[in-house]
Amino acid sequence: MNPLKQFSIPFTGLKLGTHQFDYELDDSFFSAFEYSLIKSGNLKVNLELDKQETMLLLKYKVAGTLNLDCDKCLSEFAYPVNLYERQIVKFAGDELESDDEEIISLSRKDSEIDISGPLYEMINVSVPYIKNCEQAGKECDQEMIDRLEQLSIDKQAEENEQTSDPRWEALNKLKK
Repeated sequence: MNPLKQFSIPFTGLKLGTHQFDYELDDSFFSAFEYSLIKSGNLKVNLELDKQETMLLLKYKVAGTLNLDCDKCLSEFAYPVNLYERQIVKFAGDELESDDEEIISLSRKDSEIDISGPLYEMINVSVPYIKNCEQAGKECDQEMIDRLEQLSIDKQAEENEQTSDPRWEALNKLKK
């Protein structure tokens, strides 16, 4: 069974007005996307769909935590997520013309909208480019940082310079 099937909303049977949808996102949601940067998390999504004559207004409220790996100490930490986003879905003619990336265009033949893609992108964009434990309010694993510093290339290069062959001394002076 497709784990993303539940995110397909058949809007043709809905009356004009506001409709509420609630979803829970877990590891199966993120694993459904190939090469996902997010491997696990626990999020609750509240979607308010406002159906109008010529468009749909989608208002997302996403709250919960994502399990991310710290770029500094490599330990896993829970990153809090609290998002409010809005998206417009317009009904186009038979041709799909969309100049704006924030507006989704549907043909008159479409009877449902899949929100899994926009929802996944919205969550991915909220993840910081550089992830570290301090963003979740905890300190990095000091033992791991000490170990990484001990194994760092710069430190090994200094040790190699000290024990290098004396015939290379003239070249080492030029490097400095």
